[in-house]
Amino acid sequence: MPEQRFKRGSPFVARGDRPFMVMPLNVLEKSINKRVQLLLKDNRMLEGKLVGYDDYMNMVLEDTEETREEQVRRIGTVVLRGNNVVAIVPR
Repeated sequence: MPEQRFKRGSPFVARGDRPFMVMPLNVLEKSINKRVQLLLKDNRMLEGKLVGYDDYMNMVLEDTEETREEQVRRIGTVVLRGNNVVAIVPR
């Protein structure tokens, strides 16, 4: 069987001869007290320090900035419902 190679940034990581998937909640765990950038369903971008989350991927961000159509505003602490999030980018 040929060796499998995964692209950089792929959600799969080779462990021995078997790939395993990196779970989203594990990525959030590693991002606690670090800045994250979120793309929301309505195309707004939020960037702030992730200080908490739950199993539904509801999140609490501090020192948050909202970007919409090139306009940036500081909104401070935000409790965000997880189903509004399209993408999460750890910084």
